[in-house]
Amino acid sequence: SGINAEYGEAWKDDDKHASKKAQRKNAEEEKRKAALERKKLAAQLLAEEEETIAAAASSKVPPKKLTQAELNKRKEELEAKKEAESKEKEEPIHENLNRVMTDIEVAQSVEQAIAALDVNDGVDMHPEKRVKAAWTAFEQGRISQLRAENPSLRLSQIRQMLRKEWQKSPLNPLNK
Repeated sequence: SGINAEYGEAWKDDDKHASKKAQRKNAEEEKRKAALERKKLAAQLLAEEEETIAAAASSKVPPKKLTQAELNKRKEELEAKKEAESKEKEEPIHENLNRVMTDIEVAQSVEQAIAALDVNDGVDMHPEKRVKAAWTAFEQGRISQLRAENPSLRLSQIRQMLRKEWQKSPLNPLNK
C-alpha cells in the first residue's frame, strides 16, 4: 500500500486550469439545480393559489335580486342622510366687513386721500433733513439784529450767541 501511495502522488494532476474548469462546471451544475428547484416551488405555489381561487369562486352565492320597493327605500335613506349632512354643514353667513363703512374717511380728491392715509398727522418724521435750511434762514434773519444790539462783538462771538438761541428756538426742526 506504500507503493500505491507513492504511485498515486506521482501521477496526481496538478494542472490549475483543469481544476478551475472543473470548479466552474460544478458551480454551473449547482446553479442549474437551484433554478430547477425554484421553478418547481413556483409551480407548486401557483397550483395551490389556483385551487384556493377556484374554491372561493365556487362557494360564492349570487347576489339577491332587489325589489323596486327596496330600491326606493335605500334611495330615501340616502337622501335623508344627505339632508342631515347639509344641515350640519350650514354656517351663518357673516357680514362682509369690506363693505361696512364705519370710521372711514371718504376722500374726493388726491389731496384728501393723501391726508386720509397720512398716519403721522403732521409730525415730521425726519426733521434732521431740514436742519441746515432752517439754520441758514434763522441765521440770516437774526444775525443782523444781533450785530445791531452788540456792535463791539466779533462775528464768531455773534455766531456763538446765535447757536445758543438756535438750541432753544421753535424754528429749529429738532425742537418740535
